[in-house]
Amino acid sequence: MDTRTKKQTLLIPVFRFALLLATCLPPAAGGQGVNRQGIEGKVIACNDNQPLAGVAIRIEGTSTGVITGSDGRYSLPKLAPGRYALSISFTGMKTETRTVSLAAGETRNVDVCLQEDALTLNEVLITGKSATRKINELAYNIVAVEMKPLHNTSMDLSHALDRVSGVRIRESGGVGSGFNFSLNGFTGRQVKFFIDGIPMENFGSSFQINNIPINLAERIEVYKGVVPISFGADALGGAVNIVTGNRQNSYLDASYSFGSFNTHKSCINAGYTVANGFTLQLNLFRNYSDNNYYVDVDVADLSTGLYENRRVRRFHDNYHNETLIAQVGVTGKKYADKLLLGLTLGQNKADIQTAARMDRVFGERYRQGNILMPSIRYSKKDLFAKGLDVNITGNYNLGFEQTVDTVARQYNWLGEYKEKPSPGSELSRTLYKYNNHNGLLTANIAYKINDRHSVMLNNVFNAFDRTGNDDANPDNQEVRLPRKTIKNVAGLGYKFDYNDRWNTSVFVKHFTQSTSSFTTVYYTSEGTIYPELKNRFDKIGYGLASAYFLRSDLQLKFSYEKSFRLPENEELFGDANTLLGNTELRPESSDNLNLGLNFNTTAGRNHGLIFDGNLIVRNAVDYIRPQQNTNGTHQIMTNQRDVLNVGYNGEVRYSYKRLLTAGFNFTYQNLRNNTRYEEGATRESTVYRDRIPNMPYFFGNGDANLFFPGVGGKDNNLSIGYNLLFVYEYYLKWPSQGASGSKYTIPTQLSQDVNITYAIQKGRYNISAECRNIMDANLYDNFSLQKPGRSFSIKFRYFISNK
Repeated sequence: MDTRTKKQTLLIPVFRFALLLATCLPPAAGGQGVNRQGIEGKVIACNDNQPLAGVAIRIEGTSTGVITGSDGRYSLPKLAPGRYALSISFTGMKTETRTVSLAAGETRNVDVCLQEDALTLNEVLITGKSATRKINELAYNIVAVEMKPLHNTSMDLSHALDRVSGVRIRESGGVGSGFNFSLNGFTGRQVKFFIDGIPMENFGSSFQINNIPINLAERIEVYKGVVPISFGADALGGAVNIVTGNRQNSYLDASYSFGSFNTHKSCINAGYTVANGFTLQLNLFRNYSDNNYYVDVDVADLSTGLYENRRVRRFHDNYHNETLIAQVGVTGKKYADKLLLGLTLGQNKADIQTAARMDRVFGERYRQGNILMPSIRYSKKDLFAKGLDVNITGNYNLGFEQTVDTVARQYNWLGEYKEKPSPGSELSRTLYKYNNHNGLLTANIAYKINDRHSVMLNNVFNAFDRTGNDDANPDNQEVRLPRKTIKNVAGLGYKFDYNDRWNTSVFVKHFTQSTSSFTTVYYTSEGTIYPELKNRFDKIGYGLASAYFLRSDLQLKFSYEKSFRLPENEELFGDANTLLGNTELRPESSDNLNLGLNFNTTAGRNHGLIFDGNLIVRNAVDYIRPQQNTNGTHQIMTNQRDVLNVGYNGEVRYSYKRLLTAGFNFTYQNLRNNTRYEEGATRESTVYRDRIPNMPYFFGNGDANLFFPGVGGKDNNLSIGYNLLFVYEYYLKWPSQGASGSKYTIPTQLSQDVNITYAIQKGRYNISAECRNIMDANLYDNFSLQKPGRSFSIKFRYFISNK
C-alpha cells in the first residue's frame, strides 16, 4: 500500500465517525408533546406577506425562545398563566415586541408582520438559513451579503465578496482585469458561481462578477463547504449564488458614477408588471476605465538593455464592456409562478498591459469578446400536487473570444518601443478567434412529503463546442479543429426536519464528463495527422449536512462531502490569452469536513451581537492549481497530487440601535503539499509538506458604519463607512526552494477605504463619495501584479418603485 493510499485509509474512519456523530445529535427537548396552554402564531414579511423562517421568538427576561419553521409558524407551549413580553427578531428586519396576557388553560394566537430595516442590512451572517427564507438550507454554512446597503457605492460584485470571511479576490489589475476567487483554500473554478441558481459556466469574459454592477444583485449567498443539491454543482469547495431578486412589481433604478483613472460606470435596472401577470425586466450596464494608475517597476532602456526602478503610469490598459439583459413573460399564473424568455447581449474589449508577470510589458496587444445568449426560465410550486415544486432553466451562449497580437514591437514601461522583424508580434503572433457554443439545461424537482420529510431531484446538463480560426496563421489547421465537452451532474437528496431546531440532509451525486480534442501533430507521407484525444470520467459523490439549535440563538453545524470537480473548458483548452490549455488535466476530488458554531443574540432593543466560527478540513487529490510556464509569460493549470488544508475562519459583528454596525473577520488556511513521492519518483519530493505557493494563508477584514437618520429631513439619512483589508505576506514560489535572500514574496498588504452616502426621500435620490486605498499603499496580487493605488469616485443614483 503506497503512502497516498495509507493516508486516505486513515481518514476514512475519521469521516465515518463524524457522519455518525452528526446523525445522532439529540432532538430538541421541545418536541416532547405540546401543552395546549401557551402562545402560538405566524410571522410574515410585511412587504410580500411571505412566511419568515428562522425568526427568533423570545420571552424577555428569560432564556425561553423558539425559531419559526418553514411556514413561519411558532409555538411556545407549557406556559404558566401570566403576562409575557415577546421579542420577535430577524436579521435585516425591525425587531417587534408584543405583550400577551395568558389565562389558565388558554392558548393565545399572536401573528406578527416584520418590516425591512434597510439601515441594518449591512453584511450579515445567516448561518443555517439563507436570506431566501428556505428552511431546507438550514444545515448549510452560508454567509448572505445583502447588497441593498451597497447599491449606492461604485463597487462591483467581486469587491463586495472580498469582504466576506474566508473569501479572497485576487485581481491582476484595475477595472475589468482578470481575477482569481479563493474560498477557504479552494480557488478559481473549484468554487462555482450561480445567478439565481443558474450556473454561470462559459458565459464568456463579457459577463463576470468583476464587471457586473452591484445594483444588479439583491444579495449574494456564499456557501462555505457543502453546496445544496438544488444547485447541482460539481463544486469542490463551495459556491456563490447571485440573487437578483426579480421583483414582481414596477420599478426603476438608475445610477452613474465616475472616478479616478477616467473610470465611468452606469447602470439601469427597470421592471414593469401589470395585474394580469405580464412582466418585463431590463438590466443595462456599462463600465469604462483607462486603468492608467501608477506602478513601481523596472524600466528597461531599449538601447542599452539596462534597468532602472521607477514609478510610472500604466499606458495600455483601457477596458470597456456593455451588457443588456432582457426578460419578458408572465408571473402568478395557474400554470406557472414564473415563465420568462430572456436574451443577454454583451461585449467587451480589454488592452493587455503585461504578461503573467510585470517584467513583460505590451503596448498593442488586446483581447475582446461578446455574449449572445437566449434563455428560458420556468417555475411552479404545487405542480400537480401540493408540495411538488418544479424549476427548469435553459440557455445557449453563441459568444466569441479573441486575442489580437500582430504588431512587431518591443515596448518598455515608458511607452517607448523599437521595431522587431515583420511579420511579428509582441508575444506570439495571433488573431485567434474562437466561438464557445455552450448549452445549459437545469431541472430541479422538490417534493415535500410532510412537515418532516422532503426529497429533491436535480440534473444539470452542459454541452460545449469550441471552433476557431487564426487569420494571422492561416496554415495552422489545428486551431480549426473542434474541442468538445459533455458534462452532466445528477443529484438525489433527502431532508429530515425535527421541530424546527434540528435538520439533516443527505444526498448522492453522479458526475460524468466526456471530452474530445486534438493534440500532437504527426507528419506522414500522406499528409498531416491530428490525433483525437478522448477522455471520460464517471464517479459517484455523496454527503451529509446537519444543524442543531442548542438554544434559540446558538446553532451547531456539521457537514461532510465526498466531492468531485471536473476540469473546465478554459483549463482544458486555454483562453487564447495568458492561460494555456492542458488536455491531460485529471478531475480533482476532495473529502470536505466542516464544523461551525453560530451565536446570534440581542440585548434589549439596542444591542445586537453575531459570532460565527468554522473549522474546515480539506483532503484533496489531484488538486488543480495554476503555475507559470518556463519563461513566465503564461499560466497553465496542473494537478498537484495530494493537498491537505486545515483552516479556520471567524467573524464578530456588533450593532447598536440603528446608529452603528461594526465587525471584523479573519481567515487562516494551512494548505500543504501532501504528495510525498511524485509519479515515477523513488526519492521523497523536495517540496513535500511545503505550503502551497502563491496562495494567501492569513487575511482578514474590518468595517464600521455610522448612520445619522433625519439629517436634512425626516426621510433623509446620512451614513459614513470604513473598511480595512489585511493580507499577510506569502511566497510566490515553493518556500523550501531557493536561498532565503532570493525568494520571491508578495508582501504584507493593508488597504483602507472610506465612503459617505446621503439618501433623500427614503432613498429615492442618493449621492455617495468613496475613497479606496486612502493611504496609497502598494497592493499586489496574482504573481505580484500591482493593483491600483489611491482612487476617488462619486455616484448618483435614483430609485423609484410602486411598492
